[in-house]
Amino acid sequence: MNLTEFKELAARGETIPAGSEAMRFSAEMSQRALKLTMELNNQYHTPAEVCTLMSKLTGTELKPEEFGLFPPFYTDFGCNISFGKHVFLNAGCRFQDQGGITIGDGCLIGHGAMLATLNHDRDPEKRADLHPAPIRIGRNVWLGANVTVLPGVTIGDGAIVAAGAVVTKDVESGDIVAGVPAKKIGTVEDGGQKCEKESVSL
Repeated sequence: MNLTEFKELAARGETIPAGSEAMRFSAEMSQRALKLTMELNNQYHTPAEVCTLMSKLTGTELKPEEFGLFPPFYTDFGCNISFGKHVFLNAGCRFQDQGGITIGDGCLIGHGAMLATLNHDRDPEKRADLHPAPIRIGRNVWLGANVTVLPGVTIGDGAIVAAGAVVTKDVESGDIVAGVPAKKIGTVEDGGQKCEKESVSL
């Protein structure tokens, strides 16, 4: 199996059975990602050097004037992440990207955000099988600190996810969501007035 075949399998949402060729390929890619993230995270790098390492990790060219990252950054695959222009990731983000993560232009990703694109099987006898589902984040989205986004979720353009929220279902464009599980508490259009009344931290 090669990377293109794996991405196509994941995009179709096909199960990755334990011990399968796809699972072995994923494990090999994990070792590559661990090596590159260790290099990224364990000494100082200039913004240009960070972009070079992240370009190697993701397999796509990233430019310092269009991408920012404060390490550490963690991923167990790395090659199924797509970044738009002018994206910034704060320290401690964790991306489980086998199922595919797409982040649109102008997004701000807060400290410790966790994006997970895999579920294990519910059947105890098949618990090691994996079920991929992509995460899609639109343009100009702000994820607060320690947000968790679960497999298959789409977050629409301009939305805000409050700190500590767990996003289990799609978020409409311009909505502000908070809580566990995340629920709509306002909109960007109304200036987040309800959020202020509820003392929600963004």
